[in-house]
This record gives sequence, structure tokens and C-alpha cells, in this order.
Amino acid sequence: MAATLPLSGAASPLLLHCNAAPSVSFRHRRRWQRPTATRHDGRGAQQLPLLVARFLPAAVPPGANGACGAIAASGPGAAAWKAPYRGSEGQGSLWMVFLATAVVVCGSFEFGTCVGYSAPAQAGIVSDIGLSNSEYGVFGSVLTIGAMLGAVTSGRLADILGRKMTMRFAAVVGIFGWLTVYFAKDAMVLYAGRVLLGYCTGVLSYVVPVFISEIAPKGIRGGLATSNQLFICSGCSAAYIIGALVSWRSLVLVGLVPCAVLLVGLFFIPESPRWLVGVGLMIFQQLGGINALGFYTSYIFSSAGFSGKLGTTLIGIIQIPITFFGALLMDRSGRRALLLVSSSGTFLGCFLTGLSFYVKAQGLCTQLVPTLALCGILVYYAAYSVGMGPVPWVIMSEIFSIDMKAIAGGFVTLASWIGSFAISYSFNFLMDWNPAGTFFLFSAASLVTVLFVAKVVPETKGRTLEEIQRLLKAT
Repeated sequence: MAATLPLSGAASPLLLHCNAAPSVSFRHRRRWQRPTATRHDGRGAQQLPLLVARFLPAAVPPGANGACGAIAASGPGAAAWKAPYRGSEGQGSLWMVFLATAVVVCGSFEFGTCVGYSAPAQAGIVSDIGLSNSEYGVFGSVLTIGAMLGAVTSGRLADILGRKMTMRFAAVVGIFGWLTVYFAKDAMVLYAGRVLLGYCTGVLSYVVPVFISEIAPKGIRGGLATSNQLFICSGCSAAYIIGALVSWRSLVLVGLVPCAVLLVGLFFIPESPRWLVGVGLMIFQQLGGINALGFYTSYIFSSAGFSGKLGTTLIGIIQIPITFFGALLMDRSGRRALLLVSSSGTFLGCFLTGLSFYVKAQGLCTQLVPTLALCGILVYYAAYSVGMGPVPWVIMSEIFSIDMKAIAGGFVTLASWIGSFAISYSFNFLMDWNPAGTFFLFSAASLVTVLFVAKVVPETKGRTLEEIQRLLKAT
């Protein structure tokens, strides 16, 4: 019946509004999709809303049956609905997506600097503040306590405040955290600053990938979402490389800059149009030992007889291009293929590292131990950066339905940080127990991850979020 209604210029915007409204139930999505007929700027029904043309593809293909389809095909705004990504306007649309992504990944860079800070700063902090190794272990791992709190509140904050305001809040918390670390004179103040940085990181680790997945067209969503991991690696690499050249207090500036850029840049991008992996992927991501290696890289290299500064610098150099390469493959090879290759690579890397410590303990070919450890750790980081680092966050942002995305996403992020705390806190005890056994355990976890991905994880490449939901409901 709706298809037989008259399609006059006056009727089109009213019908469009009536048919679109039921599917848009949240305040900020209405900000993206508000019809221009409701705006008091004198243009009335002559244009479709700018932000719909910028970010959202047509809900109904041109020429489809039904009122919305007929209106989209013949109404005043037909051109915008037919080709929202073509021509000069389409180029502007994609540039806005890229701009928004470029701004929010400053939060990812901040994440990386928080994780990477403790490795190059260890010697300076221990010397200046007078911390014991166990006290510094608390400083390194207490980041994850704050991140757990951030993960618990991230979903609810994103629902109540919106994605942008939540990221602004996290950036302010991060600034206070870095300043607390900079002015610290004793261990307790250092711990307080580290907890604040952890809270900032926990919130950003959820909100940034969700925001990107919600604004990106499906054809480039995987690649843009992977930029989250690319900039996490970039921040970690920057901390490693710059930390080898400056003091631990000066290194704080590397963390302050992305917070400031994020805080200012969010004023120039629109809010996300949608409101929101599963726990298994996140847990396996942590059981593979990534944060143990990230927090204590220098210590691992030194224990194997290799230069800690040189080792962390090499990791900082390879992480960025490898992660960028993974971003290029995300929408070509698919999520599952990257996860399978990546988890196989982390298995190999941990196994080689464990083998180096085993050979050292047995006194066999001791001259090969540093080289074997270096190769194992570099293989691990390269494999992790291409798949197990970015893909779980991409899938997490894709598989949850809109009505449960915030709560479920917050729970999954919490699970990730609980795993991170368990691994980072227990790592020193495990190394005291058996260095080779520690890395063999990590390699076993990576092997189980291969089986988990092969049996459980769905492929989401090239599908819209709605198509992914239909796929999951059918299985």
C-alpha cells in the first residue's frame, strides 16, 4: 500500500521521516539522520541531511519496492541516496571518515605509549625512586588494574555520554595520569599515576574500535578498524625508541601529546551514528603472553644475554610496518585467515624463545642463545601485530547486536584486561620458576588459539553489521 502513495515533492520528506524514524531509536543516531525538513534553515526538503550522505549508505537500494525505495529513487534527494560515496560529495564523505579515524586513533597511540612506557623507564625509575624489582613489578602491572576499572565502565559511559565525550573524558584522565607520574617522588604516587593511565587505556581500548567500526563503510571497515592496532604498536614503538634516548620523566611527553591531540581533534568530527568477539578471542589474546612481553621486554632480552635497548628498538622498528601490512590484508584475506596465521606465528615465536632459555639452562650452544631469543621474540611480535593484535578488537566491534553492544563490549574488554593483569603480574614469578617453561606455556596457549579460531570464530569480512547479525542468528 505504501508503494502506491503519491510521490510529490512535499510528500517525500514526510514519508522518509516516518519510515526512517522507527529504526533510529537513540539520540545521537538521530543527530546523524535528522531529516532536513525538521531544520529551520530555509532549505526544507531540498536536501538530505549532510551527515547521512557523508557516512551512511542507502538503507534501501535505488529502485527497490516499497515507500522508502520509491522515494529514494525518485524524491528530491534521489542523487544523494543513489551514490553517497561518488563524485566530489563522495570524496568528501570518505575524507570525513578518514579524518574521524585519524583523530580517534590518537587514543590508540596513547594506549601504546602507556603499555610501552614501563620497559624503557625501568632502569631510570628504579635508580631515581629507589624501587625494588618487586615494587617495579607492581608499577608495571598496576596499569591493568586501572584498565579493568576502565573496561567495566567503558560501555556504560559510551551509552550515557556518547563515544566522543567518553574519549574526551579518557583523554583528561590520561593527562592527569601522566602528570602524576612525571611529578612522582615515591612509589605510591607512581602507582596512582599508573592506575589513572590504566583507566584511560581501558576506556579507549573499547571505545576507539567501536567508533571506527560504526562510521566506516563495510568495504574498508576492517582496514580502518585495524588502524587501531597499528597506532597501538606505533605508540609502543615510540615509547621504546624515544625511551632509549631520554630520561623516564621526559618520556612522559610522548604520552601527553596524543591525549592533547585527541582532546582537541574530537571537536572537529561528528558523533558515531550507531550505539552499542567474543570473550574467547580476548582471553586467548592475553594467554599468548603479549603484555608479559610488552611490559618486560628489556628484562627478557637481558635474561637471554641480548641487549635490552637494542632488542626493544628492533621491535619498535618492525611493529609499525607489520601492522600496516596486516591492515592491508584485513579486507582481502579475511579475519579468520589472519587469526590462524598470526596465532601459528605466536606459537612459533614463543616456542623459539622458550627453546633459547632451555638451551641456556642445559649449557648447550650458549653462543646461539641470544640470537635464538631475538628471532623468537621478533617472530612473536610480527605475528601478533598482523593478526592477534588487531583482529579480536575488530571482531568484537562487529559481532554484537546494537542493543547489547555497549554492555557486551565492556564485559569483553574487562575480560581482556583481567587476562592481561593475570599474565603481567605472574610473569616474574613464572620466570623465577622456569623461564623456558614460561614461554612453552605461552606457545601452548597459542596452539589452542589456532584450534579455537578454526572451530568457533566466524568470518565477517565484507559483511554489513546487519548481515553479520543474521549470520550469527542462523548458526
